[in-house]
Amino acid sequence: MTKGIKAAAVILMAAFIAGPAFAASGADIYKTATPKCGMCHGADGLANTPVAKSMKVLSFKDPAMIKASDTQFFNSTKDGKGKMPAYKGKLTDQQIKDVIAYIRTLQK
Repeated sequence: MTKGIKAAAVILMAAFIAGPAFAASGADIYKTATPKCGMCHGADGLANTPVAKSMKVLSFKDPAMIKASDTQFFNSTKDGKGKMPAYKGKLTDQQIKDVIAYIRTLQK
């Protein structure tokens, strides 16, 4: 093996091992998921966007949304609900869980 190939192998191995440490946070995913979560739910989760108003999206601070379980949020995000698109195949289960954790911070 040449020195260049060995160096590349070491770099790839380090990136593979450290990969999860560089994963996007729930907040980052919320802001960048396609379509962006904030487009309907708003950057602050209050659903004060034109799209949210036209589609009657609830604020994450609405009592019904606060009462919703993480499982309900997970299933709605993964499989879609009403006019909300499904994110199955677009986000991993862990990414969805990270977004839910972020949404919970918006509810405080």
